[in-house]
Amino acid sequence: MNLDKRQRLWRRRKLILSLLAVLLPFAALYLYGQLRTPGAMLTSENYMDRRIGSFWVNDNWGGNGGVTCCWTLKGPKAKVVWILSLSQAQEDQGMKIERHEIELPMPPREPGDDTLHVHFFPDNRVVLAWASTTILSPLEYPNGMPGKSKAHAQGRQP
Repeated sequence: MNLDKRQRLWRRRKLILSLLAVLLPFAALYLYGQLRTPGAMLTSENYMDRRIGSFWVNDNWGGNGGVTCCWTLKGPKAKVVWILSLSQAQEDQGMKIERHEIELPMPPREPGDDTLHVHFFPDNRVVLAWASTTILSPLEYPNGMPGKSKAHAQGRQP
């Protein structure tokens, strides 16, 4: 091989290596974004006369107040499990800790929705609603309870 052909070959190799060095980080970021599971936060609003000791949605712990993060919450169904706790007065009256469970359709999740709100109503009625913030719940409450309206909520009474 003569010197001119060898120089052209090395120039091509340098060009290809330079392009790979530039494009590889972009490809890695793209793949990372495509393969990672977007996490979601869980929060709850309780409108019952008893505290929620803990709750879970599809085996992801929602806590007993506040917000928990970052869970994979997807699929057509949401299995909600919650435990009603007792005050000392209720325990003295002979009330027992109760565990409840319900399966609901998972409400549709819009782009930007990062928080699943779990609403606990009297008679153990549960309503789920997605929102893009944890500050205000997106649900329009029945019977004049405060809240903001948002259409993609699912729920039922057991």
